[in-house]
Order: sequence, then structure tokens, then C-alpha cells
Amino acid sequence: MMDINFIKPKKGAMEMSVGTMVTIVLLMVVLVLGIFFVRQIFSAGTDAIYAIDAEVQSEIQKLFAEEGREVGIYPTSRRIELRQGDSGGFAFSIRNIAEQATYAFETKATDTGDCPGIEVGDATNWVIGGTGTVEDLASGAILEARLVTFNIPETAPLCIIEYELTITRDGVTRAAPNLFLTIK
Repeated sequence: MMDINFIKPKKGAMEMSVGTMVTIVLLMVVLVLGIFFVRQIFSAGTDAIYAIDAEVQSEIQKLFAEEGREVGIYPTSRRIELRQGDSGGFAFSIRNIAEQATYAFETKATDTGDCPGIEVGDATNWVIGGTGTVEDLASGAILEARLVTFNIPETAPLCIIEYELTITRDGVTRAAPNLFLTIK
């Protein structure tokens, strides 16, 4: 004799297979959407960086529209505000208004003022990309904007530090504008 339960189809096993397939499909959809959104976020960030670079270049070109200007700094106020643990900075460019020459630049702290426990040397060490040399800049040529950043430690006190950007042409100082970094 045959058992009647043996011939009956197993409905529970089929429902579990369909549920598993639906779960897999939904997980794949979520994975694809997650990858899509992450890609969009990163491409938006990259586009923002290029837009900022283009804006800085544009502002510096406007500064050089004035006759006789040899150095352009952005932001033009020469005031930079950063938070503790943050990084940011300024951009500058040089236009050679004489014959071909070699330019050098150096950014260093000159006054730590009311910053408790911060020495001038410590504040100078926060500068990234603040020194360099440009060999044989042709007459009338404009150096592409250089970015100087400050890497502010989390433990930095809230205060204002004065920095100086010294630019020399063939060893002779041509400009030494000061900048003010406010840590807030």
C-alpha cells in the first residue's frame, strides 16, 4: 500500500524557494542602488573640487588685470578662518613683469600673538606646500595658482596667527604680504 502523504506535493519547500529568490532579487536591487548613489556622491565631490579650482584661477586672473601687479592672493582679504583639526588655506600666483627670472616663495609664521603654548616654529610646521622655487619664469608669464594649506591640530588653541608669504625674484624680495589665520 502506498502512503498518501508521500504523493502529496510539498508546498512548504516551494514557498521557501520563492521567498529566497525574492530576497536575493531585493538585495541585488539595493546593492545596485547603493553603488549608484555612492558613485554619484564621489563624482559630485570631484566636480566641486574642479569648480573651486576654476573659480580660484578666475579670481587670480582678475587680480592680474590691474597693471603692474606681480603677486595675486586669494582670498583677497588675506584672512583665513579654520576650525581645530581642520585644513584649508589660500592660493597665490606670480606674474613676471620683468625679464625671465627664477622665483622662490616661503610661507612662515611671524607672530603667534595671543596663542597660548604655540611658538612661531610650531605654527610654521602647520604649513603644507608653503615653500618652493619656479625656475626660469618667462617675461609676462603667469605662474599657475599655487595652493598653500594649513593643517590645524585638534589641540590648537583658539587664536589668530600671522603668516608671511615671502616671494623673491633672483634672490631679491619682491613681495612679502601677510596673512591672518583665525582658529575658531
